[in-house]
Amino acid sequence: MKILIVCTGNSCRSQMAEYFLRSFDANLEIFSAGSNPEKRVNLRTIKVMDELGIDMSDSKPKNVDEFLTDAFDYIITVCDNARESCPVFQGIVKNRLHMGVEDPAIATGSEEEVMATYRRIRDQIKNEFYQFYQEIKS
Repeated sequence: MKILIVCTGNSCRSQMAEYFLRSFDANLEIFSAGSNPEKRVNLRTIKVMDELGIDMSDSKPKNVDEFLTDAFDYIITVCDNARESCPVFQGIVKNRLHMGVEDPAIATGSEEEVMATYRRIRDQIKNEFYQFYQEIKS
Protein backbone atom coordinates (compact mmCIF):
# COMPACT_ATOMS: atom_id res chain seq x y z
CA MET A 1 0.00 0.00 0.00
CA LYS A 2 1.34 3.42 -1.00
CA ILE A 3 0.31 6.54 0.96
CA LEU A 4 1.15 10.24 0.57
CA ILE A 5 0.47 12.69 3.41
CA VAL A 6 0.24 16.32 2.31
CA CYS A 7 0.52 19.51 4.33
CA THR A 8 1.61 23.03 3.50
CA GLY A 9 5.16 23.17 4.88
CA ASN A 10 5.90 19.44 5.32
CA SER A 11 7.79 20.32 8.48
CA CYS A 12 5.45 19.21 11.32
CA ARG A 13 2.12 17.39 10.94
CA SER A 14 2.67 15.48 7.71
CA GLN A 15 6.14 14.45 8.87
CA MET A 16 4.73 13.13 12.17
CA ALA A 17 2.01 11.19 10.33
CA GLU A 18 4.54 9.72 7.89
CA TYR A 19 6.82 8.49 10.65
CA PHE A 20 3.98 7.14 12.77
CA LEU A 21 2.60 5.12 9.85
CA ARG A 22 6.09 3.78 9.13
CA SER A 23 6.38 2.75 12.79
CA PHE A 24 3.06 0.88 12.62
CA ASP A 25 3.97 -1.18 9.55
CA ALA A 26 7.31 -1.31 7.75
CA ASN A 27 5.62 -2.85 4.69
CA LEU A 28 3.70 0.34 3.88
CA GLU A 29 5.17 2.80 1.38
CA ILE A 30 4.74 6.14 3.16
CA PHE A 31 5.70 9.57 1.88
CA SER A 32 4.95 13.12 2.94
CA ALA A 33 5.21 16.37 1.06
CA GLY A 34 4.18 20.01 1.18
CA SER A 35 2.47 22.38 -1.19
CA ASN A 36 4.97 25.03 -0.04
CA PRO A 37 7.70 23.08 1.79
CA GLU A 38 9.91 24.63 4.44
CA LYS A 39 13.69 24.40 4.21
CA ARG A 40 13.94 21.91 7.12
CA VAL A 41 11.81 19.85 9.46
CA ASN A 42 10.75 21.76 12.57
CA LEU A 43 13.21 21.05 15.40
CA ARG A 44 10.41 20.77 17.97
CA THR A 45 8.77 18.12 15.81
CA ILE A 46 11.99 16.12 15.79
CA LYS A 47 12.27 16.53 19.58
CA VAL A 48 8.73 15.38 20.46
CA MET A 49 8.96 12.40 18.12
CA ASP A 50 12.31 11.45 19.62
CA GLU A 51 10.59 11.37 23.03
CA LEU A 52 8.63 8.37 21.68
CA GLY A 53 11.73 6.72 20.25
CA ILE A 54 11.09 7.79 16.64
CA ASP A 55 14.21 9.24 15.00
CA MET A 56 13.38 11.88 12.39
CA SER A 57 16.82 13.50 12.30
CA ASP A 58 17.36 12.54 8.64
CA SER A 59 13.97 13.77 7.43
CA LYS A 60 13.70 16.58 4.90
CA PRO A 61 10.67 18.48 3.57
CA LYS A 62 9.67 17.56 0.02
CA ASN A 63 7.56 19.34 -2.56
CA VAL A 64 4.29 17.65 -3.51
CA ASP A 65 5.19 18.30 -7.17
CA GLU A 66 7.69 15.42 -6.91
CA PHE A 67 4.77 12.98 -6.59
CA LEU A 68 2.19 14.32 -9.09
CA THR A 69 2.56 11.47 -11.57
CA ASP A 70 2.83 8.66 -8.98
CA ALA A 71 0.01 6.26 -8.16
CA PHE A 72 -1.22 6.15 -4.55
CA ASP A 73 -3.72 4.09 -2.62
CA TYR A 74 -4.31 7.11 -0.35
CA ILE A 75 -3.54 10.80 -0.43
CA ILE A 76 -4.25 12.34 2.96
CA THR A 77 -4.22 16.07 3.65
CA VAL A 78 -3.64 17.08 7.26
CA CYS A 79 -4.14 20.84 7.02
CA ASP A 80 -6.94 22.85 5.48
CA ASN A 81 -4.58 24.98 3.39
CA ALA A 82 -3.06 21.90 1.72
CA ARG A 83 -6.54 20.53 1.13
CA GLU A 84 -7.57 23.71 -0.66
CA SER A 85 -4.35 24.15 -2.63
CA CYS A 86 -3.57 20.49 -3.28
CA PRO A 87 -2.56 20.15 -6.92
CA VAL A 88 -4.22 17.79 -9.34
CA PHE A 89 -2.51 14.42 -9.25
CA GLN A 90 -2.05 12.89 -12.69
CA GLY A 91 -1.23 9.46 -11.32
CA ILE A 92 -3.85 7.02 -10.11
CA VAL A 93 -5.25 7.99 -6.70
CA LYS A 94 -7.66 5.44 -5.26
CA ASN A 95 -8.68 7.35 -2.12
CA ARG A 96 -8.46 10.95 -0.94
CA LEU A 97 -8.91 11.74 2.75
CA HIS A 98 -8.70 14.85 4.88
CA MET A 99 -7.62 14.45 8.50
CA GLY A 100 -7.28 18.05 9.64
CA VAL A 101 -4.96 18.74 12.54
CA GLU A 102 -4.08 22.01 14.28
CA ASP A 103 -0.67 23.45 13.32
CA PRO A 104 1.71 23.25 16.31
CA ALA A 105 4.11 25.69 14.63
CA ILE A 106 1.77 28.58 15.43
CA ALA A 107 1.65 27.78 19.16
CA THR A 108 2.52 30.67 21.46
CA GLY A 109 3.53 31.01 25.08
CA SER A 110 6.49 29.84 27.09
CA GLU A 111 8.71 27.09 25.69
CA GLU A 112 7.01 24.67 28.09
CA GLU A 113 3.54 25.67 26.80
CA VAL A 114 4.62 25.43 23.16
CA MET A 115 6.14 21.99 23.72
CA ALA A 116 2.94 20.87 25.46
CA THR A 117 1.05 21.89 22.30
CA TYR A 118 3.47 19.88 20.13
CA ARG A 119 3.02 16.84 22.36
CA ARG A 120 -0.77 17.12 22.31
CA ILE A 121 -0.85 17.38 18.52
CA ARG A 122 1.72 14.58 18.18
CA ASP A 123 -0.48 12.32 20.30
CA GLN A 124 -3.58 13.29 18.30
CA ILE A 125 -1.82 12.44 15.03
CA LYS A 126 -0.58 9.14 16.46
CA ASN A 127 -4.08 8.15 17.60
CA GLU A 128 -5.89 9.23 14.43
CA PHE A 129 -3.38 7.60 12.11
CA TYR A 130 -3.35 4.42 14.18
CA GLN A 131 -7.14 4.25 13.78
CA PHE A 132 -6.68 4.82 10.04
CA TYR A 133 -4.04 2.09 9.92
CA GLN A 134 -6.35 -0.35 11.74
CA GLU A 135 -9.05 0.33 9.16
CA ILE A 136 -6.85 -0.18 6.09
CA LYS A 137 -4.92 -3.23 7.27
CA SER A 138 -7.96 -5.47 7.46
